[in-house]
Amino acid sequence: MKRIVEILVFLIVTLSFSQDEETFQRGNSLYNQEKYEEAIDAYMSILDTGQASVSVYYNLANAHYKISNIAPSIYYYEKALELAPNDEDILNNLAFAQKATIDTIDVIPEGFISGTLKQFTNLFSFDRWAWLSVICVVVFVLLFILYYTAHASSKKKLFFIGSWLMLIFGIFGVFFAFRQYNFVKNNQFAIIFAQETTIKSEPNLRSEEVFELHEGTKVQVTETVNDWKKIKLADGKIGWIPGSDLREL
Repeated sequence: MKRIVEILVFLIVTLSFSQDEETFQRGNSLYNQEKYEEAIDAYMSILDTGQASVSVYYNLANAHYKISNIAPSIYYYEKALELAPNDEDILNNLAFAQKATIDTIDVIPEGFISGTLKQFTNLFSFDRWAWLSVICVVVFVLLFILYYTAHASSKKKLFFIGSWLMLIFGIFGVFFAFRQYNFVKNNQFAIIFAQETTIKSEPNLRSEEVFELHEGTKVQVTETVNDWKKIKLADGKIGWIPGSDLREL
């Protein structure tokens, strides 16, 4: 009975992936025919099944950009970057989409050390850093066993140095995995979806107007009160915005 259930689950999963692949190719075909809204519907139907991927997010963003849906295009480029942080095509297209936004936000420059550390951390997602550390530890164990079993002094020296290098790399992998995980956990970003929205000094409509933002602008969400989100811009400005005017990444 258990074997039959396993086979049924396998068949269902296989069929689901097959249908998603068929839908993805149909979306690509519609995109090539410049039927961008229909392509968007096809890609969204894949996301509705929970089968997110870099390709789906990227193509979905491209389709939105083609019909000047700036906020959704930036949103889905950002979603694609979460899965492929260093993809040049995604970064280039995101840059083009951001040029279509109205707001100009001056980014506070980072120090050389913190900027370099951040750039290095973003080389991989936290799960890839974790897998890298696991692989390094496994290689460390294997090299250490070879060190103990080797007879030639030259080989023992080589295995000894290699094993400890792998251990050091593994420790660094754990460090960057936790750093990346904490960054993602503690830094919630969002894209403004409202064509124009007024940022308030407090989470209510009667409070003072601080500044305005427009669709496509990326903000950091630092707090939530009822239906209001406290946001922070890259230049340090803060304020409150209705939750319906943005979409969190």
